[in-house]
Amino acid sequence: MTEWKTYTIAEIAAPGKHSLSTGPFGSAISSRYFQTCGTPVIRGANLSLDVSHRLIDDGLVFLDNEKAAEFQRSIARCGDLVFTCWGTIGQVGLVDKRSRFAQYIVSNKQMKLTPHSQLADPLFLYYALSSPAAVAMIQGASIGSSVPGFNLTQLRSLKVSLPGLREQQAIAAVLGSLDDKIAVNERIAETSLALGDSLHEILQRTSEGAATSTIGELTAGEHLQLGDGYRTKRSEYGTPGLPILRVAEVGDGEITPAFGDNVREEFRPAMGGKVSASGDVVLTTKGTVGRVAMISPAHPEFVYSPQVCYFRVTAGSAVSRFYLFHWFRSKEFWRQANGMKRQTDMADYLSLRDVKSLRMAIPPRELMAEFDKKYTALYARLESARSENRTLADLRNTLLPQLVTGKIRIKDAARVVEDVAS
Repeated sequence: MTEWKTYTIAEIAAPGKHSLSTGPFGSAISSRYFQTCGTPVIRGANLSLDVSHRLIDDGLVFLDNEKAAEFQRSIARCGDLVFTCWGTIGQVGLVDKRSRFAQYIVSNKQMKLTPHSQLADPLFLYYALSSPAAVAMIQGASIGSSVPGFNLTQLRSLKVSLPGLREQQAIAAVLGSLDDKIAVNERIAETSLALGDSLHEILQRTSEGAATSTIGELTAGEHLQLGDGYRTKRSEYGTPGLPILRVAEVGDGEITPAFGDNVREEFRPAMGGKVSASGDVVLTTKGTVGRVAMISPAHPEFVYSPQVCYFRVTAGSAVSRFYLFHWFRSKEFWRQANGMKRQTDMADYLSLRDVKSLRMAIPPRELMAEFDKKYTALYARLESARSENRTLADLRNTLLPQLVTGKIRIKDAARVVEDVAS
């Protein structure tokens, strides 16, 4: 093992005046310049505190290439790290071979670093600066009152300990092998969801002319239970208790619980049906409306927050949970929902009355059963991939702070990874 040395970020930045820089000032790239193609812009939503996501390439906005060329100091290329300076500080991103584009513009609320190639390996640096200790250090240095901030001067002076370059690369390879396997499993899950959507579309086409029903009618006919989440009083927070599943934790086809707030167990009777059950379909109804997921047997119990609507299929129902889940992902759902979404001063929302008025086709039972039979195999594959990813992510999160501080030998970590990932 080589000697570890402590550097400031400024000391490991590549030569050149643009190696440490912020995004364009003020409104230089405000929303009026956004397009559907051109040079992509990295905003806060494209970064994450989740180490698995080095860069979120979904939901990008773009600048005209000529406009983007005006901001040479704010261009991030392969090997560059990106940091949030206003908002969710502690987020770190990395532009690398996984990224969809060769270069990006960082927004006015982000900063970018081009590391010195002889001092720092970009992937090692990404892991080191994504470690719990580094994130806590950044968040602990927050400036600003209403919106957390971490500025370029603070980034320059942030300290990081590095071994020799080869050792950095070896550590990054161990952690990267876990993330590579996680990425493969994510693609398996995405493919399974897409195939399920296709099966649902086929079922819809073969059921043309079938009876229709509103969700409210299905509820009244005892085919379905539904409701919004539990409105927790301040006095009810605490442990031991049930974690609250919030809107931000419902993703595209899955939930990623933060286990942040809990409602004390003694209030379970008041929560009633708003406590999760395996097989529930959940839909976000405020803010980012329309994210839908299904609660699997692997998930612990939650209590739903008010902005999460749950659907619980009853025995003998005319619709299955798989059918319901994919209907909420369908064009028909969005056609109706887009006409209903109401605007508050803050965000779009669907009321419970809106949800109950949604109308869906009800395929014949034999076709529904055939769809379920086919999708059951896809769902098992999807759940297997996600289950393995939870194990891999737990292992990576355990090894990461040990490896990036030299507290565990690389060969010992590599042996553990080989046993788990094989």
